Amino acid sequence: MHSQIKCVSLAITGASGCGYGLRLLGHLLQAECQVYLMISKAAQAVMALESDLSVPAQPKAAQVLLSERFRAAPGQLRVFGREQWTAPVASGSNAAQAMVIAPCSTGTLSAIACGASNNLIERAADVMLKERRPLILMIRETPLSVIHLENMLSLARLGVTIMPASPGFYQHPQQISELLDFMVARVLDHLAIEHQLLRRWGERSEES
Repeated sequence: MHSQIKCVSLAITGASGCGYGLRLLGHLLQAECQVYLMISKAAQAVMALESDLSVPAQPKAAQVLLSERFRAAPGQLRVFGREQWTAPVASGSNAAQAMVIAPCSTGTLSAIACGASNNLIERAADVMLKERRPLILMIRETPLSVIHLENMLSLARLGVTIMPASPGFYQHPQQISELLDFMVARVLDHLAIEHQLLRRWGERSEES
């Protein structure tokens, strides 16, 4: 499987589960993808609660911190502010080849479904829709209301991949990182990016 996708927009929003987005960021950079990263204000608050990472609000400072943490090559990771309308992701003429929102809050889901484009994350997703490029939403909410379900159905009909954060357990995970990697692997599969994160269903283990 050879990846044709070399540039990915990644957004982390305020749903619980920031580890999904951070883990995905690391693997995208490891796969030598160019990453355009956007972090919502709510996501910054969630990160402070769920991880040991305190991401600066200033995009350039966040870019330096995350580039160092994930050992990004020079220029490989670019972080954009919430109203940085000059960012490449704001226009179809220079947008990434695909976009992932992990995790995706139901508020962000709603805004995308109605085409709100009130901030750069929403606009970047809207660009994916109008340009008919891959858009993956890792929804993290439970239970789901009828409004949530209808918004997901509306976007699925437009070709959006709705991928709830629902890791499988047939791998016999022993650590939280393995649950994160299960979902990251599914995203990478949909982007046709090679990885060795887990054995695929039906593959025999080395011990068997």
